[in-house]
Amino acid sequence: MRRAERGAALLVAMLIVTLVATFAAAALWQQWRTVEVEAAERSRMQAGWVLTGALDWSRLIIREDSRTGGADHLAEPWAVPLQEARLSTFLAADRNADTSGAADDTFLSGSITDAQGLLNLANLVEGGSLSRTGMRSFQRLFALLGLPQSQLQQLAENMRLANDISTDNQSASQAPLMPQRADQMAWLGVSPATVTALLPYVTILPIGRTAINLNTAPAEVIYAAVDGLTLAEAQEMVARRAQAPFRTRQEATQLMPQHTAALNEGTVDVATRFFEVRGRLRIDRMVIEERSLLQRDGLDVKTVWRERGVVDPSSVAQAQAQGNR
Repeated sequence: MRRAERGAALLVAMLIVTLVATFAAAALWQQWRTVEVEAAERSRMQAGWVLTGALDWSRLIIREDSRTGGADHLAEPWAVPLQEARLSTFLAADRNADTSGAADDTFLSGSITDAQGLLNLANLVEGGSLSRTGMRSFQRLFALLGLPQSQLQQLAENMRLANDISTDNQSASQAPLMPQRADQMAWLGVSPATVTALLPYVTILPIGRTAINLNTAPAEVIYAAVDGLTLAEAQEMVARRAQAPFRTRQEATQLMPQHTAALNEGTVDVATRFFEVRGRLRIDRMVIEERSLLQRDGLDVKTVWRERGVVDPSSVAQAQAQGNR
């Protein structure tokens, strides 16, 4: 009898110890999870502050560039990318700033690119109808890239329908959603392969027809925008601007007098109103990237859209490795 009682007491004691250990482990896990969530939220907020500051700095650079006037080209300060650097190096100039701790483990990089160095998908539509000039430019680009013209027709028609719904057209039920960025072209019915092929050469800007900048556009875009121009002549223009950027469109016509009419058709220019800003913040193993589109009208620089997200660190490392080759 006593042995049975002692056995039962031992079993109860073991059960109590097991329950206490389980509750203690659960409490520790909950505490760890709370700490991790708070740390992640703090890092997210801090990253947001830093990236917002970087965007404001980019706006200041673009505004100051407007004060100097003249053509926009790749030799200007805004076009120099910021290579990855420790955040503490930026804070060192401020004597009151604490440059120790997290700032030593935080890295910032970024770039400003000319959004008008690419073909604007909005050029496909003008006055509610397909634009002859816009269609011609994209037909030349599709042919150069070996893409089916049928997909261009679908892209242009869906772009027109999406533009109609944005102006309260009655055919809203048939219209696709208007994309804000070029990587959303799939909304307009084109295949993923076509989207991938077009991404280096096209953009979507919030206003109607825009001209490409001869000082920043790649040769393929210049070829597509200027009717009758050959790819070799477009590459010659890119090589010429590397020596000295075009200060006016007339300088480009002097280089290619046989294409004077096409160069003065309104498809090209040497000035820019839209810039894309990319900022990347790396904190330990977390990488946060922000993209923004800025519109400049004189000294007024406003943010058109802005997006932020966490990036896979392995993809960043692969991109950096490819860039260093």
